[in-house]
Amino acid sequence: MKQKPTPSLEVRGWTPKIAVIGVGGGGGNAINTMIGRGDQDVRFIAANTDAQALASSKAEHQVQLGKSVTQGLGAGSQPELGRAAATESLDDIMEHLKDVQVCFLAAGMGGGTGTGATPVIAHAARQAGLLTVAVVTEPFTFEGTHRARQAKDGIRSLVEAADTVIVVPNQNLFLLSNATTTLDAAFQMADKVLVEGVMSLVDLMRADGLINLDFADVQAVMKNMGRAIIASGTAAGSGRAREAARAAIDNPLFRGISLETARTLLVSISATRELTLFEVDEAATYIRDHVNADTDMILGTNFDATLGEDLRVSIIAAGLNGPADVVVLAEHLQKQRAVASAP
Repeated sequence: MKQKPTPSLEVRGWTPKIAVIGVGGGGGNAINTMIGRGDQDVRFIAANTDAQALASSKAEHQVQLGKSVTQGLGAGSQPELGRAAATESLDDIMEHLKDVQVCFLAAGMGGGTGTGATPVIAHAARQAGLLTVAVVTEPFTFEGTHRARQAKDGIRSLVEAADTVIVVPNQNLFLLSNATTTLDAAFQMADKVLVEGVMSLVDLMRADGLINLDFADVQAVMKNMGRAIIASGTAAGSGRAREAARAAIDNPLFRGISLETARTLLVSISATRELTLFEVDEAATYIRDHVNADTDMILGTNFDATLGEDLRVSIIAAGLNGPADVVVLAEHLQKQRAVASAP
């Protein structure tokens, strides 16, 4: 039997400079949440065609995309306007990235600015030699077929432009909801997953944990990774490491996808400084037991004082096969409707 590979563990003394660009409305909301975490060593940049939305951003660095193209009025759900706006303002964007090694882009796919502008910005950042990673959401089904089609086209363009694209399928969040979940709560869940996706990767690249990844290792894995997916699990109490790892693997965002087909896994374990080496080993072992022996697994830890008693495991998986399990999702929705209509 072939031995499963040991995660790449290496202490490093250099941390790359990281920028996170929130593109459009969805990306702007996400970076506002990230800024609320108090990360001082990350450069947050809000990029939007909508001047009014930009005015409410918490980001210190802001770029109004396409002043002459959209005149500050947004892209009107037209990706072609988003593309033109980003092209017009590329010099402004790149000015904020001059001393950066890693560029994350957060956006919602399906509208005008996020869909059209994000691939343009990603291509420019990658051409400039930055490790370029996009974390984007796919729209809920109820948002309509036109928005879904635009999202798919945007993601296809983004995969060609960025090194790695992590896609969060909003529709799978129904598996975390019930019949009483409000529309506002549903979009907040989508925003939370987008934020966790970006910040889990940021945490992997920062030297504040028991096990710190060498940036060259992360860069080698994420260069040309293509499309990927991320999911997290959180647990507290006795056995929290194993339970958090199990929750991450069983996360609905992985629904219909077998991790055994993954080519690469990036695993981030976050907790307070009470995190023990035994817990790291327990979580890593559980994950290794659920993937193929040939899967390349890179593991890092991060100390996060805001987690309290919680331990969080985030898994970024690339090289996956299998579509979302729409049958299971439909059954879940039917059950929720039945509960809602019960007397």
